[in-house]
Amino acid sequence: MDLVIRSAELPKPGETVLANSSAEYCGGKGANQAVAAARAGGEVAMIGSVGRDAFADKLIQSLQRHNVDCEHVAQHADQPSGLAVISVNDRGQNSILVVPGANGSLTPDHVFAAKTVIQRCDVLLVQLEIPIETVVAGLEIAAESKCRIVVDPAPVPKDFPPKLFTADFLCPNESEATALTGQPINNVDDAKKAALILEKKGAQNIAITMGAQGTLLHTDNETHLIPAFPIRAVDSTAAGDAFAGALAVRWSQSNDLRSAIQFANAAGALAASAQGAQASMANRAAIESLVDQ
Repeated sequence: MDLVIRSAELPKPGETVLANSSAEYCGGKGANQAVAAARAGGEVAMIGSVGRDAFADKLIQSLQRHNVDCEHVAQHADQPSGLAVISVNDRGQNSILVVPGANGSLTPDHVFAAKTVIQRCDVLLVQLEIPIETVVAGLEIAAESKCRIVVDPAPVPKDFPPKLFTADFLCPNESEATALTGQPINNVDDAKKAALILEKKGAQNIAITMGAQGTLLHTDNETHLIPAFPIRAVDSTAAGDAFAGALAVRWSQSNDLRSAIQFANAAGALAASAQGAQASMANRAAIESLVDQ
């Protein structure tokens, strides 16, 4: 669950800032991406975990309302549902504190129980708000069944498993790409250097999202900058999740990475122009309308 607090400026360490408003939104990177993929036209199943608390039913109902299959969303009586406290300033920038809660109790056994679901899928989309060994279990099942794997490496752990670099697609933002490579990214040239480092680490296809500068796509030894769509940023909280979900859907349907990135850029832009996480995800018609402008 995302507790979003809006203020003119984000507080500095030790500073108290009077906020303008607060709101409660269903979130979580995996759930956001599942909703984004469903809204973008995909048929989606979620493997995840919530607690048995006041947030749990709301979180599951939000997924179901967006036609996400929740058969493999487990509930843990001894853990609270995951919680994020998000501060957003008037420029749409944010800072986020995450309490993993039940997300930390999602084990490889939960993934193995959903093996047939993964085997039937075109794409397995993963993020790193769950234990790494659980993510790796999913990757192994997907690789065996020739299911494409998209890794959103967020949040970046201190010990990033080399196996994750071998996914079919890696889509970090600027700060995540810097954490993975040690290459600071201030412009497109820096992003190209980071992409080459990621390629040497085993990444096959790489997209580094750079906000208003667009998305750098590195594939087949070629680099392309896919322009961003100009929008008025309201809340960038789930823009990266919207990007990842839309990318997975369009890539599975078109097999065209440049087209998929353009589609994903539009989805991310629309999400950043609205408040909330899952509530900000645009539907396929809205995404295609922005692409066609």
